Amino acid sequence: MPEFSRKHFLWLAAFLVLAALLCVAYGYFIEPHRLVITTQTIEPKGWPTELDGYKIVAIGDIHAGSNGVDHAKLRRLVAEANAQQPDLIVLLGDYVSEKNETDLNMPIPEIADGLAGLSARDGVLAVIGNHDGFTCPTCIKKEFPRVGIQVLDNTVVPIGTANGGRFRVIGLPDHMQLTYWKVFSDNAKRALAATEGQGPVIALEHSPDILEVITGDLLISKDLSLILAAHTHGGQVRFPILGAPIVSSSYGQKYVRGLIKQNDVQMFVTSGVGESILPFRFLVPPEIAVLTLRSH
Repeated sequence: MPEFSRKHFLWLAAFLVLAALLCVAYGYFIEPHRLVITTQTIEPKGWPTELDGYKIVAIGDIHAGSNGVDHAKLRRLVAEANAQQPDLIVLLGDYVSEKNETDLNMPIPEIADGLAGLSARDGVLAVIGNHDGFTCPTCIKKEFPRVGIQVLDNTVVPIGTANGGRFRVIGLPDHMQLTYWKVFSDNAKRALAATEGQGPVIALEHSPDILEVITGDLLISKDLSLILAAHTHGGQVRFPILGAPIVSSSYGQKYVRGLIKQNDVQMFVTSGVGESILPFRFLVPPEIAVLTLRSH
């Protein structure tokens, strides 16, 4: 190899190594500590004109105690969520972060205290995530109501407004509790049966993979119009053009984040706040998703 070519090759190699190190540093020291507000307008099927402009703040995968998610970040989450003046706040699971097989990076009572003060006109609703299920779901069901957060587990909450608009929210169990698709779907149908005729249905579920289980032939309600989910972290690490190399979904990139339309239902997947497995975020900043629902 001529000397000038060897020199250029070494310079290029050094540049690539430096660029990789800077990306790793950014992904560890900077992006996990950010918090962005993302907005999405959605037109759910059958959404009442009386509720045109209804605003939902969706927060997922807090993973308290993971990189960038300390007590101050929890208080910032509360302040930023409340500042959006939402009609409803939904928390979509995975509040904990595991230090090891037996210990958490932040105890659940402290997580609950950190989220205290979340406020929306129609309340704050939550579902359980897979990491919560691996640790102590009963602890979350005990501590969250203490600070005004209602935890739903195959539970339906009818919501009505003064001007006559009505809809229903069902909080579904985490997908890791799924045994048979039909059983999961039938349980949700039974939960909704008592509120039939009370408007469109919004389903809260930790994993977007649940869309396949509650729509199509297993549709839980003819009024199901919107699913809100998390779990994927938006891939947590994304590269330009290539996208996210690893997505925690059985369907790969299909449900990685954002708005998805399938089986006559819309689903929004938030990329969440914290991290699991690896303490990095790259081009997927922690987010609070603000969803504005419009009638057709």
